[in-house]
Amino acid sequence: MNSQYIKKLLNDLKAGKISQREVLKHLKSLPFKDLNFAKIDHHRALRRGFPETIFGQGKTKEQILKIAEEMANYGNVLITKTSEDVFEAIKEKYPKSHYNKLAKTIVIKNSVVKIRQDKILVLAAGTSDIPVAEEAAVTAELFGNNVEKVYDVGVAGIHRLFANLDKISKSSVIIVVAGMEGALPSVVAGLTDKPIIAVPTSVGYGASFKGITPLLAMLNSCSPGVAVVNIDNGFGAGYLAGIISK
Repeated sequence: MNSQYIKKLLNDLKAGKISQREVLKHLKSLPFKDLNFAKIDHHRALRRGFPETIFGQGKTKEQILKIAEEMANYGNVLITKTSEDVFEAIKEKYPKSHYNKLAKTIVIKNSVVKIRQDKILVLAAGTSDIPVAEEAAVTAELFGNNVEKVYDVGVAGIHRLFANLDKISKSSVIIVVAGMEGALPSVVAGLTDKPIIAVPTSVGYGASFKGITPLLAMLNSCSPGVAVVNIDNGFGAGYLAGIISK
C-alpha cells in the first residue's frame, strides 16, 4: 500500500465513489496483514519508498501464492529466488506476470512503473555471473529505474570493459557483479566518480570458497567508493541502487 494508493482512496471518498466503511476496510490492513504463517508489511512502501519483496527460497508454492495474492491487491509484486513451478501457479491467477529464468524472479505488474531518467548500469564479469546480474536488473527496473546491462566484461579481457567507458561515464550508479577473484569492482571504481555496488557471486573454482574469496576481495578494495552486498545478492544491489538513484 503506497502513497498513490492511499491518495486514490481519499480522492474516491471525496468524490463519493466509495464509502467511509470501505476506506476503513482498506486501511485496517495497515501496518500489516497477518496470514498466520506470514505478516505482510503493507506499510513498507510508505516508509521505504519500495514495497516488500517475497523471498521465494524456503517457502512452499502455496505460501508464496497466498502472500502474492495479498500483496497484489495494492500494487506490483516481486518474487525472488523462486522456480518455474511456482510461476505456473502464479500465472494461472495473474496471466500478465513474467518469469525471468536466469534471475529466477517473478514480477506481477498491476500498475505502470514510472521510469526515472538517471541510468543504473549493471556490469557482469562473466557469463556465469549473469543470473545474479539479472536479479539486480529486474529489481532496479521494477522500482522505477532506467537500467542498462553490459555482460562478460571481466578483467581477463580488460579491453572489453574499456570498450564501454562511455556507458560507465553516463550512468548514475553502477552495479558490478563478479565471481572468481572478484577484481572487476575495483577496476571500475578506478575509472569513474560514480558509486559502485559490488556483488560477489558463488561462481568459481574451489579456492573461491563459494563466493567468500570475491567477497573479501571486494571488501578489501583499495579503490574508494565501493559498497559491497552479500554473495549472490542481486536483489540487495538492485534495491540499494534504486535508493541511491531516487
